[in-house]
Amino acid sequence: MSTLTALARAQAVVAARAQPVATVRHLHVHDHPMVLIPLAMAGEANAPLAVMAGTDPARPRLLTVTQPRNRDDRFAFAADLAEILLPYADSFTTDTEDVAIDRGKDVRQRCVDAPQIWVPNPGGVDFLRLFGRYTRFLKTDGEYPVVAAVPLLGRWLTFFANSAEVPGSSLLVNAVQALGLHWVTGQSSAEDAQFGVQLAWIESGAAAAREAEKGPVAGPATDPDFDNRVLAPLIERAAPELPAVLHELLLPTWERMWRALALLRGLPVGERVGQRWDADRDAFTAFSRHLAEGGPPQPRRDGAVAAAARLQRLETAAARYAVQRAFDDPLVLAEYRLTGAAFAGVVTLANPDRVDDSGKRPVLRPRIMVHTTEPVRVEPGTSLTSPARPSQKARVISVNPAGDGWDVLLELSGGMGRKLVAEPGSVPAVGEHLTLTTLTEAYRPGGSLPEPAETPWTHGGPPVVAPAPDAGDPDAAAVPDAGDPAAAAVPETAAVSGDTAGPEAPVTPEAAAGSDDGVSEAAVR
Repeated sequence: MSTLTALARAQAVVAARAQPVATVRHLHVHDHPMVLIPLAMAGEANAPLAVMAGTDPARPRLLTVTQPRNRDDRFAFAADLAEILLPYADSFTTDTEDVAIDRGKDVRQRCVDAPQIWVPNPGGVDFLRLFGRYTRFLKTDGEYPVVAAVPLLGRWLTFFANSAEVPGSSLLVNAVQALGLHWVTGQSSAEDAQFGVQLAWIESGAAAAREAEKGPVAGPATDPDFDNRVLAPLIERAAPELPAVLHELLLPTWERMWRALALLRGLPVGERVGQRWDADRDAFTAFSRHLAEGGPPQPRRDGAVAAAARLQRLETAAARYAVQRAFDDPLVLAEYRLTGAAFAGVVTLANPDRVDDSGKRPVLRPRIMVHTTEPVRVEPGTSLTSPARPSQKARVISVNPAGDGWDVLLELSGGMGRKLVAEPGSVPAVGEHLTLTTLTEAYRPGGSLPEPAETPWTHGGPPVVAPAPDAGDPDAAAVPDAGDPAAAAVPETAAVSGDTAGPEAPVTPEAAAGSDDGVSEAAVR
């Protein structure tokens, strides 16, 4: 927990109401999202019990499984869920737009919009991931066949669950994380995992949150008391009133989900949220095209190279997302100012027309002086960036004490045009308030990874197998016989110490295999 977050939690306790920790919204909220509230049977590995889903707050659709342990009932449930989710996803694949690539030399197609699914909490994401893995490999023929839409549903669920791991992605969002990104409550992070309580802190305060603790859970796990007292008898006798009971159980969470969406829509959107949604649309377009071309389903587990590549992409996305949030939101950037990774000040001197002619050709290199009262923990030569001009670099020339603070001399490069005269407004003017940070949105090249066939056998590559000697070749090396006295002619010191007499030094079978009690005879001698 950061310093500012801890302070905000303390203020929430005093005020008995959640406190904002963001000034803008850091995620995309779709105009027509699909809300999906899963419910699983307690004590069973991903046995679906019910799902309430839909895109209209006034018209939720409830799917239930009368007997969660029954295979046919689960398959029928998956088919019904596919009837809801697949048309929603397919509705975004028809309209496309041209996107310039290769510096405008070519274009590619991208879907104009993409679907967005909302679940109450991280447990809902895990449910969809497991259910996708369960359904995407089901067969449409043979024993226990399913309709063709079921494995297709599994592939879509796997795609959405994988996208939820990408920092900044908005294709599959859980409400607990989305609200926690913008508000903090006066309780612990573990307590915030209860969606109804967290929302009550934000909407009404601590007193309402205490009342919400008594209400129904948001899934996917059910309350043990409810399981024993209500659910178990209904499932045991396949009661026809089970759907009505589950509808009453899930309806409060359904209503809260739409109120949470309204809260988030009320925040001004961050400047770089659109860029991340464009990346989501790219991912959606690529996957839908993969399905249309008959591509295979996602593997059960990634190979070594694919896993390393995925981890590299996630790390890059996490770093980029952190920088973009800080550049969009002064309240987030304040965390970096506390740690010395950023400082704010006022421009006191500026030479926008300075030209550096010490190299082969003259280049525009303006210099500015920034006075700040904050601690400056950067050394000369450090490259800084201002969120107001992310494409411009400011190299620290010197840092000197001045009055009640510090004077930082900076040399600017980039973001000023291609001429020896800076574009108007591209160089900070005297009197301008400026924030500078070591954070940067610059491209980070990834490491090179080997081909899967070139990885060692410990990471999935082919094992190195020595060719067997040819029995008809008189020059082939003979395999020593265990009963041959010459095969045991190895210096004892070599067997004990592990040293070899040379590159071709023989090893006794006894020393290699060891005796029955696990100690080699050479070591005993």
